Amino acid sequence: MWVITAFSDKNGTKMYEFDTENEARAAFKNIQGYKILTELVDLEPAFSLVMI
Repeated sequence: MWVITAFSDKNGTKMYEFDTENEARAAFKNIQGYKILTELVDLEPAFSLVMI
């Protein structure tokens, strides 16, 4: 998943989520203000921790 976080004095902070990098990069060009493009990666744990 790709996320754009945009910061603006008028609109505050907004976050936009995208499924593909191409979608995110196309939208990134059109968003005004200070912005950050981030890729989120979800890793499944290989094992479960057990507390004794």
